[in-house]
Amino acid sequence: MATRRICLMFCFLLLAHFTSQQKSSKKRNSKKDSENSAAIEELKKQVNDIIQEMNLLKEQQALQTVCLRGIKVLGKCFLADPLKKTFHTAGEDCSAKGGSLVTPLSGYENDELYSYVRQSIGPEEYIWLGINDIVTDGLWVDQTGTSLRFKNWETEVTLQPDGGRRQNCGVLSTTANGKWFDESCRAEKASVCEFNIV
Repeated sequence: MATRRICLMFCFLLLAHFTSQQKSSKKRNSKKDSENSAAIEELKKQVNDIIQEMNLLKEQQALQTVCLRGIKVLGKCFLADPLKKTFHTAGEDCSAKGGSLVTPLSGYENDELYSYVRQSIGPEEYIWLGINDIVTDGLWVDQTGTSLRFKNWETEVTLQPDGGRRQNCGVLSTTANGKWFDESCRAEKASVCEFNIV
């Protein structure tokens, strides 16, 4: 009987020991799972950071390619497209390339643009500017809807803009030394896209 009690007691002790080992094993596994989840999340974050950095490098490389094919002017690159298109099509094409239709912000930029267009497209051309008065006649804005800070309208001969509701998009003329004219948005003109340098 004493032997039986000792065996029974021994069995209870073994049972208690295995039960406590299983609980501590589960705690260790739970702790390991938690550590693994944290490590996985950290790796995901690092992969996302690398992807973002690669995309930025690709964008910078593409911009450098654009600058090599065009010209660099005050934190921007200009890239000419001699193919004649409507204002809206030209704007969409520039957007698809990551830029916008050119909008000179100073006399210097306008002069550089004028020279670039004469050399790259031709001496007797008109190019679309990224300006219009489509929403409110007479209120000329850039493609973000902001009022123009700089204007270079031809005012000596034709008193531009003079087209009223028929001519709501702006062009730069190389025959008029870089002066601006209003034009029908449906006309087809060459264009220059501008890209901000990051």
